[in-house]
Amino acid sequence: MRIEVVIADITTLDVDAIVNAANETLLGGGGVDGAIHRAAGPGLLAECRALPEVRAGVRCPTGEARITGGHALPARHVIHTAGPVWHGGTVGEAPQLASCYRNCLQLAQAHGLRSIAFPAISCGVYGYPPERAVAIAADVVRAWPGARPEQVLFCCFDRSMAQRYDASLATT
Repeated sequence: MRIEVVIADITTLDVDAIVNAANETLLGGGGVDGAIHRAAGPGLLAECRALPEVRAGVRCPTGEARITGGHALPARHVIHTAGPVWHGGTVGEAPQLASCYRNCLQLAQAHGLRSIAFPAISCGVYGYPPERAVAIAADVVRAWPGARPEQVLFCCFDRSMAQRYDASLATT
């Protein structure tokens, strides 16, 4: 598996799948989630609305992942995952975040996807400390035993986050 760190707008990447740091409703939101929904167009929202709820208002529980088409995006698919909200690290946030990455990789493999791009899941409004989140992301991806995807991109919005991924990947 080839792992790369890029500074880019994830909605512009021409990969098999981009990962949406979504909320449990999968109906859009702020940050990366809102940007992906805006760039993908109304078809993405319609497809997400059609996904079954596992309980009232929840289509993707924290730590799980769902796949949809990419609609107007260059990426052919969007893999949605609901990351944990940071509560100080005492209520299972680390295992939930690791589960997000594993479940996204599992969906990519199950669908034969060769390339996937991840944002920094839970590091925005969900408040996960970037240093901790990056270490988890790097550890899970490097430990992935599957043959697919062949390429993983950690897509960063700025140089500061990219440097965190570079440092974490150099030590794991």
